[in-house]
Order: sequence, then C-alpha cells, then structure tokens
Amino acid sequence: MEFPLELALTYIGAGVLLGLSAVGAAVGVGNIGNSFLQGIARQPEMLPMLRIQMFIVLGLVDAVPMIGVGMGLFILFGNPFTPN
Repeated sequence: MEFPLELALTYIGAGVLLGLSAVGAAVGVGNIGNSFLQGIARQPEMLPMLRIQMFIVLGLVDAVPMIGVGMGLFILFGNPFTPN
C-alpha cells in the first residue's frame, strides 16, 4: 500500500501547527507575566487594576493558539485530504 506524499505533508504541517501554537502561547504568557511583575514592582498600589488587565489579556493571548490547536487536530483526525 502506497503512502501518498500529500498525506505525509499534511501530518507534518499539522504537527508544526500544533508545536508553533504552543511555543507562541508560552512566549506570550511569559511576556505578559514579566510586564505584570515589573508594573507591580514599580507601583505596588496598582496591583488590583493590573491583575484584572493581566487576566483579560491572558485570555485573549491564549485564545489564538487554541484556534490553531483546533485546526491542527481537525487536520490530523478529520483530514479532508485523504482519499475516499
């Protein structure tokens, strides 16, 4: 049985999509945490306001990689490129 090149490239692309979305989320969350701690170190009285803003931005930053994970899993398990 022959394994088509298109199917192999699809799996490689899905793996890259899953990996890069995880790396992007980790870098984004790290930068947000860094900025939050720097802001608290400069002005400790701003803690409640900065905490609320940090959690809102964390939710927005994590939403984009989750869309990428969903697309990658769709390509892996509901592959539209497989022959019938």
